[in-house]
Order: sequence, then C-alpha cells, then structure tokens
Amino acid sequence: MSELLLPPEHRYAKIMKEKLNEDGSELSILNLGPTHPATHGIFQNILLMDGERILEAEPTIGYIHRAFEKIAENRPFYQITPLTDRMNYCSSPINNMGWWMTLEKLLDIEVPKRAQYLRVIVMELARITDHLICNSILGVDTGAYTGFLYVFQFREKVYEIYEEICGARLTTNMGRIGGFERDWSPEAFRKLDVFLEEFPVAWKEFENLFERNRIFMDRTINVGPISAEQAVSYGFTGPNLRAAGVDYDVRVAQPYSSYEDFDFIIPVGKSGDTYDRFCVRNAEVWESLSIIRQALAKMPEGNDFHADVPDYYLPPKEDVYTSMESLIYHFKIVMGEVPVPVAEIYHPVEGGNGELGFYLVTDGSRTPYRLHFRRPCFIYYQAYPEMIKGALLSDAIVILSSLNVIAGELDA
Repeated sequence: MSELLLPPEHRYAKIMKEKLNEDGSELSILNLGPTHPATHGIFQNILLMDGERILEAEPTIGYIHRAFEKIAENRPFYQITPLTDRMNYCSSPINNMGWWMTLEKLLDIEVPKRAQYLRVIVMELARITDHLICNSILGVDTGAYTGFLYVFQFREKVYEIYEEICGARLTTNMGRIGGFERDWSPEAFRKLDVFLEEFPVAWKEFENLFERNRIFMDRTINVGPISAEQAVSYGFTGPNLRAAGVDYDVRVAQPYSSYEDFDFIIPVGKSGDTYDRFCVRNAEVWESLSIIRQALAKMPEGNDFHADVPDYYLPPKEDVYTSMESLIYHFKIVMGEVPVPVAEIYHPVEGGNGELGFYLVTDGSRTPYRLHFRRPCFIYYQAYPEMIKGALLSDAIVILSSLNVIAGELDA
C-alpha cells in the first residue's frame, strides 16, 4: 500500500521514531505547510531536522482536491472548460486550448489556420506569464523583492489582452470547439503590440538583476540538482526536465496548432539545479516572444476564427433570439444532445510546467465515460522529498519555488 494512503500516524511513524541523532543530540520535526506562505500553495511537508539540515521529508497533498475528473464525467463537454483553467491558473488559456484540441481530435475537426495561429499567440502569452510568476517569486524567496514588483505589471498587461479576447482574466474559459467564440478586436492586437514593445526591455533588466547576481547565484547554483536520468525516471516534463539536460518539448515532439510553422529553440540546461531551472524559464520567455511575432507576421488574411461545425459551435446570440434553427442548435449544444463518437484518445500540449495531457474515453453519451488530466505538477512533485534531503531549510524553499508547483494543478 502507498504510504500516502496510510493514516498520518503511520505515515510519519519513521520520522517520529527518529527523534535522536547518532551522536545522541535531539532532532526536531517541522511542519512546512500547509499554510506556510513559502509553500506557494496548500500542501504539507513533515521535515525531520538536524538543526537547519533536512534529514527526511514526508509530503502530504490533497488539501484542495476538488474531484475535477469525477465532476467532468458528469458534465457535458462544453461545461468542462471551467474545470481546466482552475488547475494551473497561472496559464489558464493553455489548459483551455488543450481541452478544445482534445475534443477536436475526437470529432475530427480541422481548425482554420488563422484560428490556430491565434491560439498559438494566446498560449505563448500564457507561458510568458507562467514563467514570469515562477521566476519573479523565486527572486522573492531569495530576498529580492524588486524584480517581482517590476515585472508583475506586465502580467496585468497580458490579462488586459485576455479581457479583450474573452472578457475574463485569471480563469479565462477561453475559446470554443473549432476556435474562438469571437474574432479578436483591433484593441486586442493594439495591446499585444504595446506588450511586445515594452515587455522585452523590462525582461532583459530582470535577467540582468538576477543571472549574474552573486547572492542569487550562491543561493541557487548546485541547490536541488536532479540528473537527467532521475528526472526521466520520475516522469518530469517541461522546464524542469529541460533544465536537467533533456530537450523534450511537446510542441516539437508532437506538434499541434501549427507549431511546426514556427522556428524556435528549446532552451536546455545541464545540472538540473535551481539556477538552471531559472535560466531555462528566462530563455523560454524569449522564445515565446519570437513565436508570437512569427504568428503575427504569418497570420492569414480574413476572419476565420472558428471552424464551420454548426453541430458543435454555438451560434451567435443575436441569431438565437431570432432564428428557430439557431435556437435549436444552441439548446442541443449546451445540453449536450449532439452525439459524439465512441473513442479512446489522448492529447498532450506543452503547458507552463510541462506535458499537460487529456485522456478521454467516450461511450457516445453527452458526458465523458472517463476523463483523466495528466497534470505535470502532480508528477514531478513526487521528487521533492528526494531533492531536499540533506539540504538546508532555506534551500528547500527555493527548490520548491523553482519547481513551480501550482497547488491547483497538483490537487485537481
């Protein structure tokens, strides 16, 4: 039986017994979380400490488990979208787009090239904000608050672009089967142009503030390293895997939404330590900016922002009020009355923290027979106790910060 399934008194038995060190000195037990601000979420680690040194660690998760998978299996397909953007809420649009692409794969829907490029733009904006949050908070955890305050204003600018696209900010519920629910407004493109002009200057200053900063380097280099073999063994993906030297990226390995049309580099580290994870995310921001510019330059003419699939795409609301046919389609789609094929599929996208996958089994009914979210945080967090063993308590904080464990994704 897994240790995580045992009652706490059994789970922590090993730690509780080892109250004395080999030399007879007393050891201490420390609760890191679930309400400690440095845990960046509601999860707990029971630490056996010899002074400031961590000897053993036992993690506990599930404090905000919301049964998303079981809820999804009782909802029509359209109503599942708000569940996805409440997982990694730092990059919600990627979750939304991944879900729509899963359904399009199931229904064999071809999305217009322009809609695919628009998706790429919004997904790369989401990746930028995800990495911006992770790296600026890592700076806070090493005592440098200024960088966080400086770049966080650009997260707000991205959220203003989201508002122009879909009317929401943090949990976006963005898009529809086949594309977007509306075309992007001129104001959305104007705000995007302003962001592309102003943000690179600030991000370069942010890099200069940290990457050659002696205090920051001392706090992060050779702290929490993980080898490529260990990372692969644990199932790491995303920046944490690439920082360990493995150049796996879903956008290249299994291209989707026309990512094969764009030229970009996969930043790769060497040691897999906290510093490498920081630098890889910094470099990925520059690649995301490059992809956005390429998508804008290659954007097809016209206003094809969704596929021609009336069985799955909600008709315009003004038509619903005046046309019986549109009203019928609206009702059938919202109530999940349109049949779907019986199938078993898996579709991955490159989320902010790695491979975000949707495993969907359908039986032809209005709801999934089975839906499983492959959440990268849930997978790589299992390595955390091993990564902090022998480290100082202050090291444990920055290691956790550099992994970017998002509690909403961990406990879905």
